Amino acid sequence: MTNQGNQQAAREFAGAFAESLADSLTRAAGRAWQIKVLEGPDLSAQQGQAIHFQITLEGALRGSFFVELYQQQVRELVSKISGEVVSAFDEADGNALEEVLAAAATALAAKLSAQRGAFTCTVEHVSGLAFGGMLLMPLSAFEEEQPGISVTLYFDGQLLSALGAELPGQGPATKSKSALDALNLNLVMDVELNVSLRFGQRQLPLHEVLELVSGSVVELDRQVDDPVELLLDGKVIARGEAVIVDGNYGLRVTEIPQPIASHLAR
Repeated sequence: MTNQGNQQAAREFAGAFAESLADSLTRAAGRAWQIKVLEGPDLSAQQGQAIHFQITLEGALRGSFFVELYQQQVRELVSKISGEVVSAFDEADGNALEEVLAAAATALAAKLSAQRGAFTCTVEHVSGLAFGGMLLMPLSAFEEEQPGISVTLYFDGQLLSALGAELPGQGPATKSKSALDALNLNLVMDVELNVSLRFGQRQLPLHEVLELVSGSVVELDRQVDDPVELLLDGKVIARGEAVIVDGNYGLRVTEIPQPIASHLAR
């Protein structure tokens, strides 16, 4: 299946997980919750340190996806679940949220078993993650008129391929190896690549280029609030916002148009 087809399959999977998670939150908190899949991440709702949980699938579907929430909102969420004010995130809060996610994952497996075949899910609290090359799927969880809580899902390549595979009964399964397998990327994983940030661009006639002097201002084709692009060999592999890290420029990635590894297969 194409990258676009894989992304659509992942979006449908994220929608099913969102429904299961909303039901799990509703039971745990005693209040009605809704969760919807967003077109893009809500940066205003991402506050504080990120907290991650890994959900691993085994069986007819194999692979992992990661759930990202933010500490400040997790404290509010756990407060609503426990009925007590949580002033600081600790292990007990992580366990409470892990139980909610585990219940949602179990319901998800039961919901999709008829379509996808039987599979099981395990949930664990993890840290120190790097999400390069994973498909990002933003969600928003909210109850009644309360502000939404940012929930982001990241799909690894194995699960993304499994979701994009032909469903049972839809036709003969193909067993051809992907182009990435043929490349055997493990042999070149330590090769350094040059990436660049693009804040914007502008085409100028030669005579205007020759007139440039110190202090000249060149207007770019991008608004100040437009995302910055991260390029690899001239191809856009991610978008985000410019930040300062220890006195250096950095990029906080907010969007990965398609799995980064797919660019290397071309």
